[in-house]
Amino acid sequence: MQDQLNKILEQAKSQLETATDRAQAEELRVKLLGKKGELTQILKGMGKLSPEERKSTGQMVNGVKGQIESLLENKFEELKAKAKEAQFKVERIDVTEPGVRPKLGARHPLTVTMEEISKVFMNMGFSIVEGPEVETVFNNFDALNASPDHPARDMTDTFYITEDVLLRTQTSPVQVRTLLKQKPPIKVISPGRCFRCDTPDATHSPMFHQIEGLVVDEGITMADLKGTLDSFAKQLFGPETKTKFRPHHFPFTEPSAEVDVSCFKCGGKGCRVCKGSGWIEILGCGMVHPNVLKVGGLDTEKYTGFAFGLGVERVAMLKYGVDDIRLFYENDMRFIEQFK
Repeated sequence: MQDQLNKILEQAKSQLETATDRAQAEELRVKLLGKKGELTQILKGMGKLSPEERKSTGQMVNGVKGQIESLLENKFEELKAKAKEAQFKVERIDVTEPGVRPKLGARHPLTVTMEEISKVFMNMGFSIVEGPEVETVFNNFDALNASPDHPARDMTDTFYITEDVLLRTQTSPVQVRTLLKQKPPIKVISPGRCFRCDTPDATHSPMFHQIEGLVVDEGITMADLKGTLDSFAKQLFGPETKTKFRPHHFPFTEPSAEVDVSCFKCGGKGCRVCKGSGWIEILGCGMVHPNVLKVGGLDTEKYTGFAFGLGVERVAMLKYGVDDIRLFYENDMRFIEQFK
């Protein structure tokens, strides 16, 4: 028995010396110490021996087993150290080698424009409110005084999800949500995405951004609206900017107007940007229609208000000289990086 155990031990030493990876060492461990290993089988067969032989044989087997376990432990540590050393060589960093400059992104021009516009109005005391992009027909049309036969309700103009749910065509529904939740005085703007069934071209997109404004309180007049928007234009486009209000019609405001600003490229003299007129249209506005105020349960004899809405893409195109709205959505880094 002693000779057999010594032979097993010598074989273990020899095989461990030649083992080059953990898998080979683990294979030897299983061969000798596993459930069906050589030493394990010897221990299982000790039940057939006499008590005296069992004691002496057990001591010899356990002694050899302990030596093999120690050899295996040392081998595993050696292989682990070698593997780590090899990994360090592969992953070694040459600190003297020139680094790769990380590529910095750029804020999107629409984000920049929206933040600039929002900042101007926030400096004037406006708060920012938001609403969902998936809206009800009531908030998007009915509550905004749009008649049942209004052309904007057509499926050729609006993305309907169900008969009563749609993708909002404007940020004006936030007016309704604000009037239902908040009592005057109200002074808010609402930036966000809108959707319409437009065929993409240089000036149209099925998705675009608007910033809606709403002010409601006692004694609000058209003069407040004109003063607010004139101040906004001067802060955004420069102190020499002039504004012009032209009569228009929106179902949710009465009276309504469109606002032009003097061309910031030519100063009103006439150029390609303003098409020789000296003026550029930037937004629509008006006094909030009494029917809209009534949706919020307000006394129209006591409260009045004004609202306005401007297209972010239009302002960005004018400000940065972009002639195709599709450039904002194509994610071409050559275009976006110009706005760093």
